[in-house]
Amino acid sequence: MIFITLLHSQAKHLLISIRDIKLKNMKSSLFRSTAISLDLGLLLLRLAAGGAMLTHGWPKLQKALAGSTQFADPIGVGPELTLYLAILAEFVCSVLVILGFATRVAVIPLIATMLVAFFIVHSADPFGVKESSFIFLGIFACLFLTGPGKYSLDYSIK
Repeated sequence: MIFITLLHSQAKHLLISIRDIKLKNMKSSLFRSTAISLDLGLLLLRLAAGGAMLTHGWPKLQKALAGSTQFADPIGVGPELTLYLAILAEFVCSVLVILGFATRVAVIPLIATMLVAFFIVHSADPFGVKESSFIFLGIFACLFLTGPGKYSLDYSIK
């Protein structure tokens, strides 16, 4: 009986030790940044932000292809040129960001477009209205600083 109690106590202690080791390993793997997790994060960021921005650029491209160039002119360069600049940023550059091709160059027009959207187009609007342009601005600024990561055409060409 004493032997069984001792054996049970030892087994319980071993299980607790194994559980503690598993928890420590899980915590360390969850809270440590590895190269693969950073590169996957940048890929996800590029796909999500580029894909979401395409939903803004695609209707503008369709509008231009249909022959309509009526568009707002918030920076005073004319509505037609403003539309083409918006298409360049929101459609063409978004595709480049998704592919991870010329990423740091491609995010510059996107950053400029989001600055115009946030500070000029939506300047009088409450933050809730201009929040998406602020979030896009932050994402594209981060991609400018970090680059596209390993899972990109930029990395493949390098």
